[in-house]
Formats: sequence, C-alpha cells, structure tokens
Amino acid sequence: MARLLSVNVGLPKNVPWHGRTVYTGVWKHPVEGPQTVRRLNIDGDGQGDLQGHGGEQRAVLVYQIDSYRYWQEYFGRDDFGYGQFGENFTIEGLPDDEVCIGDRYRIGTAVFEVTQPRVTCYRVGLRMGEPQMAALLVAHHRPGFYFRVITEGRVTAGDEIVLLSRGPEAVTVTEIDALLYLPGHHRDDIERVQRIPALSPGWKASLQTLIDQGGAGKETLGGNPALNAASGGPPPGWQGFRPMRVTEITRESRDIFSLTLAAEPAEPAEPAEPAEEGRQDREAEPLPIPLPGQFLTLRLHPEADGPPLIRSYSLSGPPDETRYRITVKHEPHGRASGYLMEHVREGDALDVAAPRGTFTLATGERPLLLISGGVGVTPEMAMLHTLAAQRSEREVWWLHGARNGSERAFADETRALLGRLPRAHEHVCFSAPEPEDRPGRDYAAAGRLSVGHFARLGVPTEAEAYLCGPPAFLKDMQDGLAEYGLDPGLIRTETFGTMPSVTPGVTGTTEPAGPPHPPEGAPGPGPEVSFARSGLSATWDPKYASLLEFAEACAVPVRWTCRTGICHTCETGLLQGDVAYNPEPVDPPSEGNLLTCCSVPRTEVVLDL
Repeated sequence: MARLLSVNVGLPKNVPWHGRTVYTGVWKHPVEGPQTVRRLNIDGDGQGDLQGHGGEQRAVLVYQIDSYRYWQEYFGRDDFGYGQFGENFTIEGLPDDEVCIGDRYRIGTAVFEVTQPRVTCYRVGLRMGEPQMAALLVAHHRPGFYFRVITEGRVTAGDEIVLLSRGPEAVTVTEIDALLYLPGHHRDDIERVQRIPALSPGWKASLQTLIDQGGAGKETLGGNPALNAASGGPPPGWQGFRPMRVTEITRESRDIFSLTLAAEPAEPAEPAEPAEEGRQDREAEPLPIPLPGQFLTLRLHPEADGPPLIRSYSLSGPPDETRYRITVKHEPHGRASGYLMEHVREGDALDVAAPRGTFTLATGERPLLLISGGVGVTPEMAMLHTLAAQRSEREVWWLHGARNGSERAFADETRALLGRLPRAHEHVCFSAPEPEDRPGRDYAAAGRLSVGHFARLGVPTEAEAYLCGPPAFLKDMQDGLAEYGLDPGLIRTETFGTMPSVTPGVTGTTEPAGPPHPPEGAPGPGPEVSFARSGLSATWDPKYASLLEFAEACAVPVRWTCRTGICHTCETGLLQGDVAYNPEPVDPPSEGNLLTCCSVPRTEVVLDL
C-alpha cells in the first residue's frame, strides 16, 4: 500500500557555492501534523528559482523511499534524512516505472495529478554534496515526479495514497523522462505522449520541438533541439577552418561592406601532367549551401607572429554552392573589421569555418515579419534572397530601421528582391534622415522603428517574426510584439556577439564583470582555447574541471543548468578541435557541437562563445 512517509518544506535561502551565492529552496525539512496543500505550494514551502521550479504544474515534488535506499547503497552513505532530495513528499510505493503521467491520487483531503518528471538541476547535487546527481537521476531512471494540486486540502505523514484514476496512454514517469533526456527520440512515442492532457505545458512544448525538427517520417529523431536550439540541426559542412578566396569586395553603406568568398580549388589526389600553358587548372568542389540566416566564422592573422582574431559574420547573399557573401560593419575601434576593411583585398585567402547558426528561416505558410535594425539586416537579406528565389507565396513584411540613407545597407537590392514576391510589404524608418533622403522613396517614416506603428500598417498578429539588431532594439521589439499579440514562441532573435548568460539561482548580476580576459595567474600548460564570440584566446589549465569552468574564469558569458551533461543548456558550437568528456553526457550533443559543462580540450579548440 502506497503511503505518505513525510511532508517536507523549506523556504529559499542564500547558500555559498564556488565563490558565489545561490538562492535556493532545495533544503527541505520534515514537518509534523496536518499540513495545508494549496494550488501553488504547501504552506511554509517555497522555491528560489520560479522559472525552473514551482508553479501550478510543479506544486509538489515527490520522491520514493525505495530510491533513498538505492542511492544509499550506490554512494555508500547512511546520512540521508527526509527531504534529502529536495522533495516535498517522501513516499512508500509509487515507483517511477509504474506511475503514469495523468494518474490522480487522493492523499488526506487533497487530490493530486502527476504532470511531469523532476527537472534536471545542479541544485540537487548541491544539496546532496554529489555534483553529478542531476545526471545520475536520469541515467539510473529514478527522477521522481511532480504533482499538480487538483483539490486543495490537508495531508499528514502516514496518510494512505489512494489511486483515483489512471492517466491516458499509460506513459510512465521513467518512459517520458527517457524520451526527453536519453538517446532515441522516437516520433511515435512523442506523438503518443502529446495526447496526454495532464502533461505540463513546458514538457509538451519541448517534445513538440522534437517533432517539428524531425519532419513527418517515423524515424528516430536526431539531436535534441527540445533542450537547446543549438542542437538537432544539420552537421557543419566541414570541420575546422579551410581557405577561401576573396573574389569581390562591395561597399554597402558608409560603414558596411560585403566580402564574397569562393572555395579554393581542391588539391589533386595525384600529380597532374602540366597543361600546354604550363599549369593545370583545378575546379573547386561545391560548397554546402547554407541555411538562410546562418553565419561564417573567420580566423584572421593581422600580425604574422601574433595570436589570430576569430570573428563571426552573417551570410547575406543568395543560396549558392559556388560562393558565400558575408557582410561586415566597420566599427571605429574594431580590430577585426578594421583589418578586413584596410588590409584584405580581392584575391586574398581567408581561413573560414563552415556555416553555422540556428537563426534560420523555417518553412511554413504563416506571414513572415523580417524585422531588423542597422547591420542586423544581414542575416535577413539571406532569408529574403531565399524567399525571392523560391517565388514564395507567403505574405512577407520587410520592417527595417536605420539612421539615414548613408547608413542603410542593401536598399536597391532589397527593393528588387521584394519586387519578386507577390505578397510583400516594406516599411523603413530613418531615425535621423539627412536632407537628401527622400520621404516616400528612401524611407516611409522618420523616427525609430516601433511596434506602435504596426496596427496602422496592418501587420498580422498570426505571423512568425525574425528579429536582428542591437540588444536594446531586440528587447523593445520582442516585448512589443508579444504585447501586440504575436505568439512569443514564434518570435525568433539573433544576437551579434556574446549571448546573455544563463546561471540559474546565482544571485547578483548574471553577466561577468568586465570584458573577457585570460584566467588570473600564470598561463596554463595546455592547448589554446579560443572563444569566437568573445574575441579571446587563452591556454588551457587542467586545474579547471571543464571548459565551462575555464570560460567562467575568463569572464566569458556562459549558459548552464545541470553542469553534468544532461540538460544541454551549455551546448555550443565546436568550430575547431577535439574534446574529451568526464562524465560522458547521457545524450551526446549534435555533430559539430560540444557540452562545455563536462568536456576538456584534447587539442586546440575554438568555441562559439
């Protein structure tokens, strides 16, 4: 007979961790007597990070005493007390491989429904003193689960747990946990799970992403975009860097220029007989056609004996297997953009990594909003080229903001491409038009591009939007579009430079103080580690447990949740080099990517961070 052994509560508190402070409610303690369970919490309980824990779908965390016994034997420990795993209810019975999503139970006078497995999070490892605990819970199929409160009431340790009804589809907690986190994301299984009404919206959205990325077939879906948009896409066209020749340099505006790059001819497998003219012409192999919206990473050598500069630039040209076009804004003090503008000439060779990026145009029939500010127009030019090449019937809105005509790039090219689309609309704003800029021809309105104008223009709310531009522009647009009525899940953004940090529970500022820099102290003895977005290279020191810890020591903005190779939040592009894992991730990253939280460099590496 299933029984409630202990009711455990605890309010969030500050806990020291790795020289930082974490605000967490993972420390729970047993409470005596009847306890009131409400829609969002047990009285006296709370969570520190409401994005990852708590809420209606995760009101009560449940863990089984049988798993206590399992982990005591696994770790050789005998110091566990109720609430040890951060759970609210410690129970006898209801194992994860028997409890199903949607099952309903009565405990005391309250009624509960099973909504999802436990969320993977480093804080259970913090509480346990076992850093790999989050991954172990998944790998050993003992995650525990959450209750939603159907009927508020009173519960007491010792209460019987009474099954009221079984959930539809009979999918156990163990099965759905493995479906999201472990290899083998089978489409049939995902579609079956999506039919369960009780499954929490967060898990439904994650699993729907797996379906959307996998097409209509019944095959096993590759990668895991449900956990990170960087995962699950096509592998890069080549590993590392390859030489490409600059065939054209074009000025697009006062401070924006484009470079067209072509592949170098492949070396012959065997020496060829010289042609009559004294040389053997060789053709270049076709390039992989990039997805519209992707970028290239360049490795530049401004100083013969100095360290290289590694920078990424958006592709802005049409889909082409013979050449790529990237577009660069010359920043006043930008070393890389200055080098490209002042020293690179047609005929020069540059080291180039394969196209990458997940800010890519999705297929579909919804209206499209291509919204950009300044040089943020570049990836959306590639999208517009693709739509024009397809003669797309989709409704396309080109919404762009620039300072004035001298700083606007691709004006004539944009008009020509939009003219090939039967349902295209254009609205361009100049924030500081010059006297020679013509209203109604060069721009539609003076002032900054604003969502406030969209209703008057008739911009549809059922559209999907692609946003690229400065950080403040992106935030204003993203917030404005959601308020305007667009589905936030259909608003996609591209960030130039470093991405915002994700450091759940860590108090204070989430971004590193100051610019990226090598770790304090003497340089390490290991291979060079380059952070492409941050513009930093430093030599690896094995005193760090992972590339994630090394990046943190370098003040490089990082993203993580579990720190043990399970959640994929830290997954990022591995532009060059090779890594080793410890521990091995339970589900490998996509080809060409790595998990920084559990990897160390084997060779020189270049990371998209």
